[in-house]
Amino acid sequence: MDIYKISSITDLIKGNPYVGRGIIIGTTADGENAAVAYFIMGRSQNSRNRVFTVKGESVYTEPFDASLVKDPSLIIYRAVAQFGNNLIVTNGDQTDTIYDWLRLGSSFENALDTRAFEPDAPNFTPRISGMLTFKGAGFSYRMSILKSIDAIGSDCARYTFSYPAKPGLGHFIHTYVTDGNPIPTFQGEPERVTIENDIDAFTNEIWDALDPDNKISLYTRFVNLKDRSYTCRLINKNN
Repeated sequence: MDIYKISSITDLIKGNPYVGRGIIIGTTADGENAAVAYFIMGRSQNSRNRVFTVKGESVYTEPFDASLVKDPSLIIYRAVAQFGNNLIVTNGDQTDTIYDWLRLGSSFENALDTRAFEPDAPNFTPRISGMLTFKGAGFSYRMSILKSIDAIGSDCARYTFSYPAKPGLGHFIHTYVTDGNPIPTFQGEPERVTIENDIDAFTNEIWDALDPDNKISLYTRFVNLKDRSYTCRLINKNN
């Protein structure tokens, strides 16, 4: 087994019916851009009734049809936020928790110490989070998963991973292994993935690899490491 193998996103998720929500962070092969992706999938009508919207530098999940919303608590949130030289991306309202703690001078890790997995028994969906910290013409990034320590949700296990930026290398963390009842949660370290130089190729590869029935929305962003300008792409299945 090659523990340093870097896989394509297609190899990792093509044919898998349900990896849930996913975050990818890394550096393009040419070393010129930081790359970020966040996608959501859904099985229920409530989960599928969503779109991504961009407001300023932030990205939100919002209802596609407000009349169909049953419980907004775990499906409507700010997914991407910018604070100073930090770019935050998560699968829940812990985006705002991280933002608020950074604003108070604290850290990504301290913020997530106050949070736990989602209270959606029996799945206990993990909370996954990422944060890029830019410095000069480079950056580093952290990824986190908060997951149930057992099958009854008695307590929370917290894992944080810290990475330097390396050209062509990204890391991918997602909430689930595949479909199931209950749904099995992500295991181990974030997966190593290749990062395309072109944002459209990067975006299309992710979208095309996701299960066509369960994919909902995808947002990608490339941040130029010289001047920190950025380019983004957004795809919503519900148009």
